[in-house]
Amino acid sequence: MSDAVKKAPAQKAWRMPHTYVIIFFVVLVGWILTLLIPVGLFDTHKVSYKDANGKDKTKTVLIPESFRYAYKAFDLPVLKEKLTALAADDAALQAQGLDKAKVTALAALPDADLGVKALSDAGLGESLVNKLWGKAVYDRKSVDRRAPNVWGTDDYYGFGFLNYVFEGLVTGDKNGSAVGIVAFILVIGGAFGIIMKTGAIDAGIYAFIRKVGKAEVVVLPLLFVLFSLGGVVFGMSEECIAFATVVIPLTVALGYDSLVGVAVTFVASQAGNATSWMNPFGVAVAQGIAGVPVLSGAPFRMVMWVLVTLVGAAFVMWYGRRIKKNPLLSPTYETDAYFREHGANKEALGGKLGLGNSLVLLSFLAGIVWIIWGVMAEGYYIPEIASQFFVMGLVAGILGVAFKLGGMRVNDMASSFGEGVAGIAGAAIVVGMAKGFLLVLGGTDAGRPTVLNTILHATGGALSGLPQMVTAWFMYIFQTVFNFFVTSNSGQAALTMPILAPLADIIGLTRQQAVLAYQMGSGFADAIVPTSASLMGVLAVARIGWGTWAKWQIKMQGVFFVLGSIAMVIAVAIGYN
Repeated sequence: MSDAVKKAPAQKAWRMPHTYVIIFFVVLVGWILTLLIPVGLFDTHKVSYKDANGKDKTKTVLIPESFRYAYKAFDLPVLKEKLTALAADDAALQAQGLDKAKVTALAALPDADLGVKALSDAGLGESLVNKLWGKAVYDRKSVDRRAPNVWGTDDYYGFGFLNYVFEGLVTGDKNGSAVGIVAFILVIGGAFGIIMKTGAIDAGIYAFIRKVGKAEVVVLPLLFVLFSLGGVVFGMSEECIAFATVVIPLTVALGYDSLVGVAVTFVASQAGNATSWMNPFGVAVAQGIAGVPVLSGAPFRMVMWVLVTLVGAAFVMWYGRRIKKNPLLSPTYETDAYFREHGANKEALGGKLGLGNSLVLLSFLAGIVWIIWGVMAEGYYIPEIASQFFVMGLVAGILGVAFKLGGMRVNDMASSFGEGVAGIAGAAIVVGMAKGFLLVLGGTDAGRPTVLNTILHATGGALSGLPQMVTAWFMYIFQTVFNFFVTSNSGQAALTMPILAPLADIIGLTRQQAVLAYQMGSGFADAIVPTSASLMGVLAVARIGWGTWAKWQIKMQGVFFVLGSIAMVIAVAIGYN
């Protein structure tokens, strides 16, 4: 080792907790919140908007003024009085489509029989009761707190928070969290297991290093800009899991570390997402819901993108130079041994890639182009992208067997697929854990009584009495924190924009500023929150624990937060619209 490489500092006794440990305690805190905070709900409706391609889209969003707490019991004398008055009001009955006889019968029911089911059977569902009489008909001392049990399932005793891993893993469908993303991660892991088995990626990396020579200084900023553009154009996120499988070995081989590899892929993509002027899954959805022309306000965001991307790339280059000079300073020096040892054997492959390796790399490149085209032109999402990566792995395996790359045989395709799945399975578990945390809080459905809805409503109310500049900044802070609970860009937009957009009108801010606060809060925070399935997938590829990552990335996150805060201040000062 070079004399420039200094001795590593002595290890401290305390070690960063494992990601699973951290998430467990996050879930535990969430469960405690459910013991303290009453649940609330909103009415919802569908809004229409045009996406980035000018196509008509709809999104189910909440109605901010419809928030109410859920109660366990009625104030029966008041409820009967209201029902009697309603039964005598033919115009009101007709307006609500209610049957006079049924309402009259309701008012005459014994107290023991007059409950939610009886009202619902007569056409008076919870939403209509709230619309007609609000909280006047409820026993306000019976406000509902719906803490999950400690242990249980839906079939036995009811959902218990200690079952958060399993319940989280089986939630959703093929298009989203958690089942879809878990399957996506596993298929990609298997496909890359085959591709890596051929040795073509490693051979390509070392051929690239030899080719660029001293010009390698441009590699990090170039990668950062490219992945940032991916975030701008189509909100690249889950796709980074696959790209990280190639980029991380490259950055380690160049003398940097796996932290750099994660930064130039996932962090860069989220920097682009946070400042995008055209992401169809983020800013376009938020603008559509807020009633702002889709793709409006682009010049301001373009300037922001240039600034954020330059600063992010400069930060990575600064850190990278330190690690290249003294690799032992890297927090991941020990875990990066896997990539150093894995690549060391491939470096002896010599100066030529060979026809077989070249064909594998070309097929891989063609697959990437196919994916980018599919996402942008055809709206491909998780199922389609997973299928494309499987095809890429299959083609690479066939080429590997045909050219005997690394001595590959047909059975090696199957075994390397299994090894690839096993190597990334930890990320799949984390996805289930993160989703389980949301289940403990009651989920993200605005129309169901949850703690998350109460937090959302309380935050909107707290922001309403502040000065314009302060409110704009706190909107940004709120969106940053809220991203811990809902990491889906479109999901966060559907929950928060119906509240923050009208709030902006009331206090004299523009809705474009409210969208900007959402966009930056959602984008930047995705690079650090442990509830982000995409981030945890990339960290699994890099073999980095979330605690180690957070300790390193918090500095970069701080830089982004300051830039976002300055952007919000400027947006208010210039009346950004």
